[in-house]
Amino acid sequence: MEEEEEAIGYLDKVLEDEDDSEPGTPTSPGSPFSAGEKGERDAGKGLEMRKLVLSGFLASEEIYINQLEALLLPMKPLKATATTSQPVLTLQQIETIFYKIQDIYEIHKEFYDSLCPKVQQWDSNITMGHLFQKLASQLGVYKAFVDNYKIALETAEKCSQSNYQFQKISEELKVKGPKDSKESHTSVTMEALLYKPIDRVTRSTLVLHDLLKHTPSDHPDYPLLQDALRISQNFLSSINEDIDPRRTAVTTPKGETRQLVKDGFLVELSEGSRKLRHVFLFTDVLLCAKLKKTAVGKHQQYDCKWYVPLADLVFPSPEESEHCPQVHVIPDHELEDMKMKISAIKSEVQKEKANKGQSRAIERLKKKMFENEFWLLLHSPAIPFRIHNRNGKSYLFLLSSDYERSEWREAIQKLQKKDLQAFVLSSVELQVLTGSCFKLRTVHNIPVTSNKDDDESPGLYGFLHVIVHSAKGFKQSANLYCTLEVDSFGYFVSKAKTRVFRDTTEPQWNEEFEIELEGSQSLRILCYEKCYDKTKINKDNNEIVDKIMGKGQIQLDPQAVQTKNWHMDVIEMNGIKVEFSMKFTSRDMSLKRTPSKKQTGVFGVKISVVTKRERSKVPYIVRQCVEEVEKRGIEEVGIYRISGVATDIQALKAVFDANNKDILVMLSDMDINAIAGTLKLYFRELPEPLLTDRLYPAFMEGIALSDPAAKENCMMHLLRSLPDPNLITFLFLLEHLKRVAEKEPINKMSLHNLATVFGPTLLRPSEGESKGHLTLASDIWSHDVMAQVQVLLYYLQHPPISFPELKRNTLYFSTDV
Repeated sequence: MEEEEEAIGYLDKVLEDEDDSEPGTPTSPGSPFSAGEKGERDAGKGLEMRKLVLSGFLASEEIYINQLEALLLPMKPLKATATTSQPVLTLQQIETIFYKIQDIYEIHKEFYDSLCPKVQQWDSNITMGHLFQKLASQLGVYKAFVDNYKIALETAEKCSQSNYQFQKISEELKVKGPKDSKESHTSVTMEALLYKPIDRVTRSTLVLHDLLKHTPSDHPDYPLLQDALRISQNFLSSINEDIDPRRTAVTTPKGETRQLVKDGFLVELSEGSRKLRHVFLFTDVLLCAKLKKTAVGKHQQYDCKWYVPLADLVFPSPEESEHCPQVHVIPDHELEDMKMKISAIKSEVQKEKANKGQSRAIERLKKKMFENEFWLLLHSPAIPFRIHNRNGKSYLFLLSSDYERSEWREAIQKLQKKDLQAFVLSSVELQVLTGSCFKLRTVHNIPVTSNKDDDESPGLYGFLHVIVHSAKGFKQSANLYCTLEVDSFGYFVSKAKTRVFRDTTEPQWNEEFEIELEGSQSLRILCYEKCYDKTKINKDNNEIVDKIMGKGQIQLDPQAVQTKNWHMDVIEMNGIKVEFSMKFTSRDMSLKRTPSKKQTGVFGVKISVVTKRERSKVPYIVRQCVEEVEKRGIEEVGIYRISGVATDIQALKAVFDANNKDILVMLSDMDINAIAGTLKLYFRELPEPLLTDRLYPAFMEGIALSDPAAKENCMMHLLRSLPDPNLITFLFLLEHLKRVAEKEPINKMSLHNLATVFGPTLLRPSEGESKGHLTLASDIWSHDVMAQVQVLLYYLQHPPISFPELKRNTLYFSTDV
């Protein structure tokens, strides 16, 4: 089994890394210090190292500020002459060459002025993580600088050639020496100085690494530095790699330097099975490799599976892909099962750690978690990304996100705009290139959570509410919509989609979505133009033929998001600006049932009160929503799983609460996912669960019974113990969900999927009944939710249960409920 070998190879690496002690503190078996003494000594040494790292950085920061000052010095006189009759440069040229330098200077001057006194009056309790975090949060200015960098250089070069005065200025700029240095000035060219900001981000990232290494994990600076490092690393991997000279591998056939532009882990469908590959995109070639299994202590190496020169690489269109192998998609419920298993193991690891459990037991659990996560990583992607070599073979990768596919495609197409030549690598050249992959790679670990350090942010668990407001910046009218993706278990998944706004350059969606987060750290927004060309649609189940107009990503910062208020933001993508707002509710908050103060309306009111008032057996809202879903939503892909637009759901809620006579008209016009969402919301907002707080512990015990007869006896007795309105409504919903699952080949909603959606909604206890505060959000997820899903699944898989039959049945469960 090739991928198992790979998994074990990677696992060995993970476990080796975990066996290593704290960075910078090698331990030897014969150490004469006791653990306590050693801890104190290391902490003191760490703080001393921290001061040294900061002092060195401060000195280089001073030099950097002087370099920026030297760049800015000629800008004012140049601007002054620009409006005279004899300008050296035009205002446009000055703007282009010195673009964002003033902003960068001000950011660093403020940072330096705040950090300097802290380092000079050093004290072990000093905190400065917020300064680095603020610096990292302003990296957007660098992004703008980097995007303009090439044009700035070209403009400066052209102006030098055509203007002698400017040539003299740009060849010899005077940079002030540091305060204590004997050198008062050094001469530097403008070209060299313009490169300094690009170099600086890399330097700052390295310093953050070193600072973290020597900052105790319980120090208040630690999470702030960690956040700053994450932002900086994400930024570094996203900026244009073309201008980064450190990625030199070997030369191309044209004699130019071959550089690594992008790399990452992708799942390849090869000979009918899924294989994890590390894919490297160089200036002129795409190389697909796997990590060789090596003996312990041996240097790890990549093994090249195939390569395609970019001059020969083409992307087949969906129409040309018809003969491609059919992608076998793993059913959602299997993926959900695996996520629950992983969450359960995560909880066990945390408990072992809290109880100071044996490291061997923890390692065994981590190994099991890695295997499960590796399986999930291999089997969850379903979006095809095809690559074709015009001289022969085609290759197929599977990705979980259209964003990722678009990134790879754009990076390749950008390189293909250059004058590329076709070539064949000799075995030696291929060996050299593959050999360089190990030291050049930017992605070192498989993206699974078990590869993360314990102190890395676990991400957010709960519900993110996002309102997609509007977008601007489109050149011509189009049919536009947005999708939202969040990361979950190491990969990104699409969670919501706005409606299509037709024939416009300024779509106004104003749609709200509730997105469940499972350890998520990022939100992505993609903007598409809808394709209505019938010849292109449904060539492949998973092929997205709509055109991506823009895409952007933001980090979900727990501090910024976890407020009760909406947080408004704008994401910029290829000249398009999408305006959105978001707020976050943690899972323990969102799992609370809050009893309603009102007795009018239907939401948040006891089911017995509603049915008595309506003189009905099943609440009107339940009957109407079910009827509408069965009429026109039973074949809708992902019905009950896809999030409905929150504003539509709130409108329906208000209409049902007011018992408005226009309910039926409104239902028939409303998007079916909003109707499904309204039904779920009704059950979620009941003051106590449909299956009641009183019986909840017994349902948990009953589902855990091993003997099938005892389980049957218990589960039927529990149903009989429910109040009549609850029981009749539950049986009514059960039959509906079974009818939905009958259409699984079309709607992709199995009984298991439906149990996952409705289990917690129908069983989750109200606030007073729920157990004491759980430390981990994932604890709530794994144990309780798994049991709630199993209870509903039991009844869904049971032969039809009728109310009269159940009430007549005289089997009694031996224990009182």
